Amino acid sequence: MTLEEQVKLVVQALEDKKAVDIRTYDVRGISGLCDVFVVATGTAAPHLKGLVSGIEGAMKEAGVKAFRTSGDPESGWIVVDYVDIVVHVFSPEARAYYALEKIWDAQKAKPVALG
Repeated sequence: MTLEEQVKLVVQALEDKKAVDIRTYDVRGISGLCDVFVVATGTAAPHLKGLVSGIEGAMKEAGVKAFRTSGDPESGWIVVDYVDIVVHVFSPEARAYYALEKIWDAQKAKPVALG
């Protein structure tokens, strides 16, 4: 499964669970941490939990297991690390506070083409 197919699967899982403001950033050549960052917002702690469950279920079904999941719905920020793709699921407040998009926008990271 290609990187782009994996990103598309993650985005579809987020859309299926009604995530808000889903953004993808191709950070190849910009970051040594991963190739793609995905950022999305959930409306409340149970929604964050459901978003992460949807991502993990879809990826597991495709044969891709998370390297690590960190955070907790009550904190407002959960990170799912697939090594090449790192998914950040935020509450609206945490997303505004941490403003990760500003980092990637400043670095001129491009959205991932999901064609």
